[in-house]
Amino acid sequence: MFGLYKLGKQRNISAYIYMRINKYLAEKGYSTRRGADALIQAGQVNINGRLAVLGDQVTEADKVEVATSALSSLSSKFVYYAYNKPVGVVTHSPQKGETDIVQATKLAGVFPLGRLDKESHGLILLTNDGRVTERLLSPSSEHEKEYVVKVDKPLRQNTLTRLTKGIKLEDGYITKPAEVEGLGAHALKIIITEGKRHQIRRMLAALGYVVTDLKRARIMNIELGELKVSEWRELSVGEKKELLGELGL
Repeated sequence: MFGLYKLGKQRNISAYIYMRINKYLAEKGYSTRRGADALIQAGQVNINGRLAVLGDQVTEADKVEVATSALSSLSSKFVYYAYNKPVGVVTHSPQKGETDIVQATKLAGVFPLGRLDKESHGLILLTNDGRVTERLLSPSSEHEKEYVVKVDKPLRQNTLTRLTKGIKLEDGYITKPAEVEGLGAHALKIIITEGKRHQIRRMLAALGYVVTDLKRARIMNIELGELKVSEWRELSVGEKKELLGELGL
């Protein structure tokens, strides 16, 4: 029996650019390239309904399937961490003088799931499981992310109401409705299901506010909780089971 895993757009692979199948499987976190060759030789990889052979190439348009029995053995090698990112650490490739998450945590072989801008802090997930990226971050996935936000001036009730209905950003995009709760004159909790670049800052800027502090407190079922700034922890068995279940893995 085979499980379907399609090449994701998050790696910026054009539908017309080819990638060797062993490199694809390695980048998705299934195995090393040598391990991928072994899976192919064992008849455990399909491309568009046919058995893959060594040297095959794929594009974003291809349907790549890996035998579920192989995936079961590989899944034990995946790791998942919650990290409380401090202000100043970046989640993109670091420029001169910047520190990224891998440097900050010293966790080898993992990457952040999505981004949290340099001026923001709070929860970000780290893993070596490439299957998770597209399923968590796809615009159509609508997985909840919760933030606590502070702004530069008192919030009006009308502001909170408008946020729940969607905001037209400066580029014309209208955000999806959000769940919002006031936390005092200058603070609010907001839950969104999409992840446009600097989205919350831009939403509030469109209403005349400047964000002075932004903390991500939850991603789906994973909560920041009492995790201290700059600390990380491995997800519990229950957290992993629920997270992967909601992602269809």
